[in-house]
Amino acid sequence: MATIQRNMSLTGDASNYLNPFQKIGTVIGLGGLAIIVFSLFTDFENKALWLTVALVALTGGILLFAKGSYSDRLEGIKNHGVWFKSVSSRGFWGWVAGVTLTGFYIILYFYEGLLGASPDSNTGIIALFDPLSKFLSGNPASQWFVYGTLYTIAILAFGIKFIWKYRHNRYEQLRTISVMFFQTAFAFLIPELMARLNSDDFSLPYNDLKNMWPLNYYAFDGWRIDQFINAETIGIVFLVFAILSVFVISPFLTYKYGKRWYCSWVCGCGGLAETAGDAFRQLSDKSMTAWKVERWVIHSVLVFSVVMTTAVISTYLGYESKGYWLTKDVFLIGVAVFLGLLFAIIWFFKRDELKKDARYGAIGYLVIVLALISIHYFSDTANSEIFIFKSSDLRSFYAFLIGAVFSGVIGTGFYPIFGSRVWCRMGCPMAGILGLQQRLFSKFRITTNGGQCISCGNCSTYCEMGIDVRAYAQKGENIVRASCVGCGICSAVCPRGVLKLENGPLEGRIDANQVLLGNDVDLLDLVNKN
Repeated sequence: MATIQRNMSLTGDASNYLNPFQKIGTVIGLGGLAIIVFSLFTDFENKALWLTVALVALTGGILLFAKGSYSDRLEGIKNHGVWFKSVSSRGFWGWVAGVTLTGFYIILYFYEGLLGASPDSNTGIIALFDPLSKFLSGNPASQWFVYGTLYTIAILAFGIKFIWKYRHNRYEQLRTISVMFFQTAFAFLIPELMARLNSDDFSLPYNDLKNMWPLNYYAFDGWRIDQFINAETIGIVFLVFAILSVFVISPFLTYKYGKRWYCSWVCGCGGLAETAGDAFRQLSDKSMTAWKVERWVIHSVLVFSVVMTTAVISTYLGYESKGYWLTKDVFLIGVAVFLGLLFAIIWFFKRDELKKDARYGAIGYLVIVLALISIHYFSDTANSEIFIFKSSDLRSFYAFLIGAVFSGVIGTGFYPIFGSRVWCRMGCPMAGILGLQQRLFSKFRITTNGGQCISCGNCSTYCEMGIDVRAYAQKGENIVRASCVGCGICSAVCPRGVLKLENGPLEGRIDANQVLLGNDVDLLDLVNKN
């Protein structure tokens, strides 16, 4: 039975102590983590048993802590004292958590030998995960299998915690169940089980069906295309699905539902941010400077991704497609024409909505075209070289800078410092493409009832994408932002029901009528401006 809460403030009681369930959960969870760390220094005889104990303890500890946090609280809006806790307010324990996570990611990506990874026989932590890896795929574990396992456990356990916390909101429950399912099935179990189909005569490429280009930056590399072709029928099906995902499936779903269909319902990066990173969502920078940096950085990454993918495919085509109509030159010209037509169509039909953003789009298009011309004149097809660099080296540089350092080390390791969506805001090229589609062609918007807003600021505080939601709500203006991932937390934490996620007609979507709010608004001036 829920206890009576006499504190009526939105912040709730900021407890300075852990209740019994939280204490037991902490001890059990740390015990599971200790087993994994201790495997670095000893060779467990029954690795399957110890691994099972460790993973069950980690999961059980998180669930017990969640029970202690939310089981005796009534459903509804509470901030649970996040700004009074060191770990969730950039305090001492927040920095300890950030440094620890960052250190783990650095070792995982660049010094896997310290974890026991070996081409001959694994030791340490990697060896502890061998039984599970062999059970699923038939192969010894790697650092990426360890990462995938812990990643999935985190999304599942913290996902249940998230559902418990937001049990008053059906939308949050459904989308959390969705990311838990897609991570467990499509990102973890299915690819591992696919490896069991491989033999000396047949090789099916490791494939996460939901991980599409440009987030999957190597999706159309030459070696990857060879894998699909060599896998014959099923490989061709995967290749066609990958192409359709980029040009048909993704644009259609974004038009219907906004980028939330992927970023908040399917994507593993978003899934971890929403579940394990929920305690840090309030740390996102809401300043105008952060917004300007975000726009330049994420679109620069997107341009770089397009150029690198085009360059790699062009060298592959130039080497392999002699005697076929699709040569390197045809491909480069086709890309330039396609992007030119796309930009022209967007500018013609959306010029009133683009405004000064058209200038940024023109700059990005100019950079891509100049890069394509340079690729044409300065690439060595025979040696797969672009300028003086091998295409594989350029792709490795992109994988190191964007795929490892940005998305892994900084994007996830710095949850307790920068908030849970710094990668999605600043570096994810997939979010960049979906954001452009959402801003210009999607039916999705967050509608606001400004007359009900009490300016509590909950919505802005808990927006993990750094959007000042309250500013829109105070004016009764629809929220249509390229960066919005449609997580719906702003609506879930609003005590007045001001915000609502909707899909509607495109007409009047951005230039919605504003509602007079507050004493500092001049009604006549507002009417004249509109």
